[in-house]
Amino acid sequence: MSMDKIMDEQHPLTSQIEYNPDKLLDALLDRLVLKNDAALARALEVAPPVISKIRHRRLPVGASILIRMHEVSNLPIRELRDLMGDRRQKYRLSDVQGKPKDV
Repeated sequence: MSMDKIMDEQHPLTSQIEYNPDKLLDALLDRLVLKNDAALARALEVAPPVISKIRHRRLPVGASILIRMHEVSNLPIRELRDLMGDRRQKYRLSDVQGKPKDV
């Protein structure tokens, strides 16, 4: 087995090979009848570089933009996540998330 093959199998996104935010963005463009990513950015009320960074895999689709996509498109969150290939059923929070800050 080659070293590249071993590295690919150990990559953290190996279990999410289908992850493709382009499919999500393209589906939103079709659903909202928009011409390009700049129009999508305006519809979602985000800066155009946000859409570009998502499309080029430099920024993950976070909860806030996912919720905004839901509000604008009326597509269920589950369907939006399925479109981009996110099939996770459970989410784990870190130890610090959800705890009040010390004053």
